Amino acid sequence: MLSIDVFTSDYKPITATAPGWDPQQRATWPASTATLVHGRREAALIDSLITTAEAENLTAWIRAKDKVLTTVYVTHGHADHFLGLSVVLDAFPDAVAVALPEVVPYAQEQLSAPHLAYWESLFPGQLPARTVAPRPLAGDVITVEGHEVRPVRVGQSDTHPSSVVHVPDLDAVVGGDVAYNGIHMWLAQTDHEARLRWLAALDTVAALAPRRLVTGHQDPSASDADADGIIAASRRYLTDFDAAVAAGSDAADVIGAMTAAHGERGNPYTLFASASAQYPPSADGEDAAR
Repeated sequence: MLSIDVFTSDYKPITATAPGWDPQQRATWPASTATLVHGRREAALIDSLITTAEAENLTAWIRAKDKVLTTVYVTHGHADHFLGLSVVLDAFPDAVAVALPEVVPYAQEQLSAPHLAYWESLFPGQLPARTVAPRPLAGDVITVEGHEVRPVRVGQSDTHPSSVVHVPDLDAVVGGDVAYNGIHMWLAQTDHEARLRWLAALDTVAALAPRRLVTGHQDPSASDADADGIIAASRRYLTDFDAAVAAGSDAADVIGAMTAAHGERGNPYTLFASASAQYPPSADGEDAAR
Protein backbone atom coordinates (compact mmCIF):
# COMPACT_ATOMS: atom_id res chain seq x y z
CA MET A 1 0.00 0.00 0.00
CA LEU A 2 1.40 3.37 -1.01
CA SER A 3 0.86 6.75 0.59
CA ILE A 4 1.60 10.33 -0.46
CA ASP A 5 2.83 13.08 1.84
CA VAL A 6 3.48 16.62 0.64
CA PHE A 7 6.12 19.01 1.94
CA THR A 8 5.21 22.62 1.16
CA SER A 9 7.79 25.39 1.31
CA ASP A 10 6.08 28.74 1.79
CA TYR A 11 6.49 31.89 -0.30
CA LYS A 12 10.12 33.08 -0.18
CA PRO A 13 11.35 36.69 -0.47
CA ILE A 14 13.46 37.27 -3.57
CA THR A 15 15.43 40.08 -5.11
CA ALA A 16 13.15 41.25 -7.94
CA THR A 17 14.84 41.16 -11.35
CA ALA A 18 11.93 42.04 -13.66
CA PRO A 19 12.30 45.72 -14.68
CA GLY A 20 9.55 48.01 -13.44
CA TRP A 21 8.57 46.12 -10.30
CA ASP A 22 7.61 48.50 -7.47
CA PRO A 23 10.51 48.24 -4.99
CA GLN A 24 8.13 49.14 -2.17
CA GLN A 25 6.28 45.88 -2.76
CA ARG A 26 7.95 42.70 -1.53
CA ALA A 27 8.67 40.24 -4.34
CA THR A 28 8.37 36.56 -3.50
CA TRP A 29 8.95 33.19 -5.11
CA PRO A 30 5.83 31.01 -5.16
CA ALA A 31 5.21 28.37 -2.55
CA SER A 32 6.64 25.07 -3.81
CA THR A 33 6.16 21.39 -3.06
CA ALA A 34 8.21 18.24 -2.80
CA THR A 35 6.23 15.02 -2.56
CA LEU A 36 7.07 11.71 -0.92
CA VAL A 37 5.50 8.57 -2.37
CA HIS A 38 6.16 5.79 0.11
CA GLY A 39 5.32 2.34 1.32
CA ARG A 40 6.04 0.79 4.70
CA ARG A 41 9.81 1.30 4.35
CA GLU A 42 10.79 2.63 0.90
CA ALA A 43 10.12 6.05 -0.54
CA ALA A 44 10.59 8.08 -3.71
CA LEU A 45 10.78 11.87 -3.65
CA ILE A 46 9.39 14.03 -6.44
CA ASP A 47 11.35 17.29 -6.82
CA SER A 48 13.66 18.74 -4.18
CA LEU A 49 13.17 22.54 -3.94
CA ILE A 50 15.93 25.13 -4.36
CA THR A 51 17.47 26.79 -1.30
CA THR A 52 19.77 25.13 1.19
CA ALA A 53 17.48 25.90 4.11
CA GLU A 54 14.33 24.45 2.60
CA ALA A 55 16.19 21.36 1.32
CA GLU A 56 17.55 20.81 4.84
CA ASN A 57 14.03 21.14 6.24
CA LEU A 58 12.86 18.67 3.60
CA THR A 59 15.48 16.10 4.55
CA ALA A 60 14.59 16.42 8.23
CA TRP A 61 10.94 15.88 7.31
CA ILE A 62 11.83 12.71 5.37
CA ARG A 63 14.03 11.39 8.17
CA ALA A 64 11.18 11.84 10.64
CA LYS A 65 9.10 9.44 8.55
CA ASP A 66 11.75 6.72 8.97
CA LYS A 67 11.79 5.77 5.28
CA VAL A 68 14.58 4.51 3.03
CA LEU A 69 14.77 7.04 0.21
CA THR A 70 15.62 5.19 -3.01
CA THR A 71 14.87 7.72 -5.74
CA VAL A 72 14.53 11.44 -6.31
CA TYR A 73 12.63 12.20 -9.51
CA VAL A 74 12.94 15.62 -11.16
CA THR A 75 9.85 16.59 -13.14
CA HIS A 76 11.37 19.27 -15.39
CA GLY A 77 14.43 21.41 -15.90
CA HIS A 78 13.65 24.50 -13.80
CA ALA A 79 16.21 24.73 -11.02
CA ASP A 80 13.71 25.79 -8.37
CA HIS A 81 12.61 22.14 -8.42
CA PHE A 82 16.01 20.49 -8.10
CA LEU A 83 18.88 22.69 -6.88
CA GLY A 84 18.23 21.17 -3.44
CA LEU A 85 19.28 17.76 -4.80
CA SER A 86 22.79 17.89 -3.38
CA VAL A 87 21.44 18.48 0.13
CA VAL A 88 18.99 15.61 -0.19
CA LEU A 89 21.57 13.22 -1.64
CA ASP A 90 24.10 14.11 1.04
CA ALA A 91 21.49 13.10 3.61
CA PHE A 92 20.47 9.96 1.68
CA PRO A 93 23.60 8.86 -0.23
CA ASP A 94 22.07 5.59 -1.45
CA ALA A 95 19.30 7.40 -3.33
CA VAL A 96 19.60 8.12 -7.05
CA ALA A 97 18.37 11.28 -8.77
CA VAL A 98 16.71 10.75 -12.13
CA ALA A 99 14.67 12.55 -14.77
CA LEU A 100 13.37 11.71 -18.21
CA PRO A 101 16.30 11.54 -20.66
CA GLU A 102 15.03 14.56 -22.59
CA VAL A 103 14.80 16.63 -19.39
CA VAL A 104 18.37 15.98 -18.27
CA PRO A 105 20.09 18.38 -20.74
CA TYR A 106 17.81 21.21 -19.62
CA ALA A 107 18.59 20.48 -15.98
CA GLN A 108 22.30 20.45 -16.78
CA GLU A 109 21.95 23.79 -18.56
CA GLN A 110 20.44 25.26 -15.40
CA LEU A 111 23.71 24.44 -13.64
CA SER A 112 25.76 26.52 -16.08
CA ALA A 113 27.31 29.75 -14.83
CA PRO A 114 24.80 32.17 -16.44
CA HIS A 115 21.77 30.33 -15.09
CA LEU A 116 23.25 29.87 -11.63
CA ALA A 117 24.05 33.59 -11.59
CA TYR A 118 20.38 34.30 -12.29
CA TRP A 119 19.20 32.05 -9.45
CA GLU A 120 21.84 33.52 -7.13
CA SER A 121 20.53 36.99 -7.97
CA LEU A 122 17.12 35.94 -6.73
CA PHE A 123 18.36 34.08 -3.64
CA PRO A 124 21.72 35.65 -2.73
CA GLY A 125 23.76 33.42 -0.41
CA GLN A 126 20.93 30.89 -0.06
CA LEU A 127 21.75 28.23 -2.66
CA PRO A 128 23.65 24.98 -2.08
CA ALA A 129 27.37 25.26 -2.73
CA ARG A 130 27.38 21.94 -4.61
CA THR A 131 25.10 21.24 -7.55
CA VAL A 132 23.90 17.91 -8.89
CA ALA A 133 22.02 17.13 -12.09
CA PRO A 134 19.69 14.13 -12.34
CA ARG A 135 20.67 11.11 -14.40
CA PRO A 136 18.52 9.80 -17.26
CA LEU A 137 15.81 7.47 -16.03
CA ALA A 138 16.26 3.93 -17.37
CA GLY A 139 12.91 2.53 -18.41
CA ASP A 140 9.43 3.92 -17.94
CA VAL A 141 8.65 3.37 -14.27
CA ILE A 142 9.96 3.90 -10.77
CA THR A 143 9.07 1.24 -8.25
CA VAL A 144 8.37 1.68 -4.56
CA GLU A 145 8.13 -1.69 -2.81
CA GLY A 146 6.99 -3.27 -6.06
CA HIS A 147 4.35 -0.64 -6.81
CA GLU A 148 4.64 1.34 -10.04
CA VAL A 149 5.11 5.10 -9.97
CA ARG A 150 4.95 6.30 -13.57
CA PRO A 151 6.54 9.44 -15.03
CA VAL A 152 4.29 10.79 -17.77
CA ARG A 153 5.53 13.00 -20.59
CA VAL A 154 3.30 16.03 -21.04
CA GLY A 155 5.49 18.24 -23.25
CA GLN A 156 4.78 21.88 -22.47
CA SER A 157 4.17 23.38 -19.06
CA ASP A 158 5.87 26.58 -17.91
CA THR A 159 8.84 25.09 -19.75
CA HIS A 160 9.41 22.32 -22.28
CA PRO A 161 9.94 19.38 -21.87
CA SER A 162 7.97 18.63 -18.74
CA SER A 163 6.47 15.66 -16.93
CA VAL A 164 4.20 14.66 -14.10
CA VAL A 165 4.14 11.49 -12.03
CA HIS A 166 1.16 9.15 -12.05
CA VAL A 167 0.59 6.94 -8.99
CA PRO A 168 -2.06 4.51 -10.28
CA ASP A 169 -2.57 2.78 -6.93
CA LEU A 170 -3.76 6.06 -5.43
CA ASP A 171 -5.50 7.65 -8.45
CA ALA A 172 -3.07 10.51 -7.98
CA VAL A 173 -0.88 12.72 -10.15
CA VAL A 174 2.07 14.46 -8.53
CA GLY A 175 4.50 17.23 -9.21
CA GLY A 176 5.58 19.42 -12.03
CA ASP A 177 4.36 22.78 -13.20
CA VAL A 178 1.63 21.63 -15.57
CA ALA A 179 -1.14 22.71 -13.21
CA TYR A 180 -0.89 25.40 -10.53
CA ASN A 181 -3.05 25.50 -7.41
CA GLY A 182 -3.95 28.90 -5.96
CA ILE A 183 -0.85 30.63 -7.37
CA HIS A 184 -0.31 32.76 -10.48
CA MET A 185 1.10 30.61 -13.29
CA TRP A 186 4.60 31.28 -14.66
CA LEU A 187 3.98 32.31 -18.29
CA ALA A 188 7.13 34.32 -18.93
CA GLN A 189 8.54 31.65 -21.24
CA THR A 190 5.37 31.18 -23.30
CA ASP A 191 3.78 32.65 -26.38
CA HIS A 192 0.36 31.88 -27.87
CA GLU A 193 1.51 28.60 -29.43
CA ALA A 194 3.19 27.43 -26.23
CA ARG A 195 0.04 28.19 -24.27
CA LEU A 196 -1.97 26.05 -26.70
CA ARG A 197 0.51 23.21 -26.13
CA TRP A 198 0.18 23.75 -22.39
CA LEU A 199 -3.59 23.33 -22.65
CA ALA A 200 -2.96 20.04 -24.44
CA ALA A 201 -0.68 18.99 -21.58
CA LEU A 202 -3.53 19.60 -19.15
CA ASP A 203 -5.65 17.31 -21.33
CA THR A 204 -2.98 14.63 -20.88
CA VAL A 205 -3.20 14.99 -17.10
CA ALA A 206 -7.00 14.94 -17.18
CA ALA A 207 -6.94 11.72 -19.23
CA LEU A 208 -5.20 10.01 -16.30
CA ALA A 209 -8.42 10.66 -14.33
CA PRO A 210 -6.73 11.50 -11.03
CA ARG A 211 -8.75 12.14 -7.92
CA ARG A 212 -5.81 13.88 -6.26
CA LEU A 213 -3.46 16.35 -7.97
CA VAL A 214 -0.40 17.70 -6.15
CA THR A 215 1.04 20.64 -8.06
CA GLY A 216 4.63 21.84 -7.96
CA HIS A 217 3.46 25.29 -6.92
CA GLN A 218 0.43 25.45 -4.68
CA ASP A 219 -0.71 27.83 -1.98
CA PRO A 220 -0.08 26.37 1.51
CA SER A 221 -3.80 26.65 2.27
CA ALA A 222 -4.93 24.99 -0.98
CA SER A 223 -6.38 21.49 -1.10
CA ASP A 224 -5.07 18.95 -3.62
CA ALA A 225 -8.16 16.73 -3.34
CA ASP A 226 -10.13 18.19 -6.27
CA ALA A 227 -8.05 17.29 -9.30
CA ASP A 228 -10.76 18.21 -11.80
CA GLY A 229 -11.16 21.64 -10.22
CA ILE A 230 -7.41 22.31 -10.23
CA ILE A 231 -7.13 21.34 -13.90
CA ALA A 232 -10.15 23.45 -14.85
CA ALA A 233 -8.82 26.48 -12.97
CA SER A 234 -5.43 26.12 -14.68
CA ARG A 235 -7.14 25.96 -18.07
CA ARG A 236 -9.10 29.12 -17.29
CA TYR A 237 -5.95 30.93 -16.24
CA LEU A 238 -4.15 30.03 -19.47
CA THR A 239 -7.04 31.03 -21.72
CA ASP A 240 -7.66 34.24 -19.78
CA PHE A 241 -3.99 35.19 -19.97
CA ASP A 242 -3.89 34.47 -23.69
CA ALA A 243 -6.98 36.62 -24.24
CA ALA A 244 -5.56 39.42 -22.09
CA VAL A 245 -2.33 39.47 -24.13
CA ALA A 246 -4.29 39.52 -27.38
CA ALA A 247 -6.54 42.36 -26.19
CA GLY A 248 -3.95 44.42 -24.31
CA SER A 249 -1.28 46.80 -25.48
CA ASP A 250 1.17 46.49 -22.60
CA ALA A 251 1.95 44.55 -19.43
CA ALA A 252 -0.25 46.81 -17.31
CA ASP A 253 -3.28 45.83 -19.39
CA VAL A 254 -2.56 42.14 -18.86
CA ILE A 255 -1.91 42.55 -15.14
CA GLY A 256 -5.15 44.48 -14.73
CA ALA A 257 -7.23 41.90 -16.58
CA MET A 258 -5.66 38.95 -14.78
CA THR A 259 -5.89 40.58 -11.36
CA ALA A 260 -9.60 41.20 -11.96
CA ALA A 261 -10.16 37.57 -12.99
CA HIS A 262 -7.64 35.77 -10.75
CA GLY A 263 -6.69 38.21 -8.01
CA GLU A 264 -7.21 35.57 -5.33
CA ARG A 265 -4.11 33.70 -6.50
CA GLY A 266 -0.88 34.06 -4.61
CA ASN A 267 2.43 35.53 -5.77
CA PRO A 268 1.62 38.64 -7.82
CA TYR A 269 5.29 38.95 -8.78
CA THR A 270 4.82 35.90 -11.02
CA LEU A 271 2.01 37.66 -12.86
CA PHE A 272 4.10 40.83 -13.19
CA ALA A 273 7.08 38.95 -14.65
CA SER A 274 4.87 36.88 -16.96
CA ALA A 275 3.01 39.90 -18.30
CA SER A 276 6.19 41.95 -18.71
CA ALA A 277 7.81 39.15 -20.72
CA GLN A 278 5.08 39.42 -23.36
CA TYR A 279 6.36 42.92 -24.23
CA PRO A 280 10.13 42.56 -23.90
CA PRO A 281 12.38 45.57 -24.54
CA SER A 282 15.08 43.16 -25.76
CA ALA A 283 15.97 39.47 -25.93
CA ASP A 284 17.65 39.69 -22.54
CA GLY A 285 15.92 39.47 -19.19
CA GLU A 286 14.37 37.16 -16.70
CA ASP A 287 12.41 35.00 -19.10
CA ALA A 288 15.57 34.29 -21.10
CA ALA A 289 17.60 33.47 -17.97
CA ARG A 290 15.16 31.04 -16.41
